[in-house]
Amino acid sequence: QLQFVESGGGLVQPGGSLRLSCTVSGFTLDYIAISWFRQAPGKEREGVSCISIPGSTHYADSVGGRFTISRDNAKNTVYLEMNSLKPEDTAVYYCAADQKRTYYTCTWYFKYGMNNYGKGTLVTVSS
Repeated sequence: QLQFVESGGGLVQPGGSLRLSCTVSGFTLDYIAISWFRQAPGKEREGVSCISIPGSTHYADSVGGRFTISRDNAKNTVYLEMNSLKPEDTAVYYCAADQKRTYYTCTWYFKYGMNNYGKGTLVTVSS
């Protein structure tokens, strides 16, 4: 059974940086894509970033150039480095994976979601 331990959220000023971590258990990162989704108050959940099994990365237009996703397969951990943060980045960020649809594209995951999500970590960007 897939489980996630997310960390790294917090309060940061506009223009600041944070690094989120997601440690996965129940499945190795060699065989599964991992995505970060976020949900702001009153808004629908949206895909933020995704790293596929071969290691290709995908970003939402709103975060491209500011966020970087990476993974450490030895630690079974995925990271999301967030720079130049804006108030509109405020949201609960969720790590997610789909062990049944492992070779779908990140575009598909962003549109239809994944079947397993972590509990989330809150990111607040405010002065």
